[in-house]
Amino acid sequence: MTAQQHPVAAPHRGTDTRARARAAALELFTRQGYEATSLRQIAEVVGINKASLYHHFTSKEAILQSLFEERGTEAAELLAWIREQPRTPRLLEEAVLRWVDTFTSEKLAGIRFMTANPLVVRELTDRDGGRIGNSLQGIADELVALLPRRSGEDALLVRMAILSINAAVQAAANTDVADSDIVAAARRSARALVRAIGSTR
Repeated sequence: MTAQQHPVAAPHRGTDTRARARAAALELFTRQGYEATSLRQIAEVVGINKASLYHHFTSKEAILQSLFEERGTEAAELLAWIREQPRTPRLLEEAVLRWVDTFTSEKLAGIRFMTANPLVVRELTDRDGGRIGNSLQGIADELVALLPRRSGEDALLVRMAILSINAAVQAAANTDVADSDIVAAARRSARALVRAIGSTR
C-alpha cells in the first residue's frame, strides 16, 4: 500500500468491520473532505449497509473520536512506560523509536486527515481536552529531563525526533512512497536527531 492509495478489502463479515470502516472514513475524509463525506458513502466503500455501520459508529464524529481515543491511550501508555524505566542513556532513543513504531497505515492516514482537516481536528481535540497533545507534551518533558545539558537547541531536537513521523508523512505527500518506507524513514530521522543531541558541544 502506498501513501496515496488506500484500497479497502472486499466485503466480508468479521471482527475487522470496525477497522475497515475507520480506514474507509479516513480515506474519504482526506480525499473529499469531512463535511462532504456521508455515513452512507463510508458504508458503501466498506461493502455494508448504513444500518450495519450504525452498529459500530453512529456518526462521523464517533469514528474520529474512536481514533483519537485510541491514539491518546497509546501516548499515555508510552508516557507511563517512560516513567517506569531506569534513567539510562539509551532510554531517550528507545522511547522515541517506540512511538514511531506504533504507526500503522491507519495511523499514517490519520496524520494525513489531520493535515487536510485542521479545523475539524481542532474542534474535536478541544472537546476531549487535547489528550493526545497533553500526553505527547508529557513524553517530551520526560525525555528532555534526561538530557545532561538541557539547552533549547537539544530540547527542540527531542521534540523534532518525536514528530519525525509527522515530518515523514508530509515529505511523502504527492508521492507513491509506501507506508512502510515512511515509517522506516521516520525511524532513521528520529535516531539521527537523538544522536545529534549534544554533538556540537
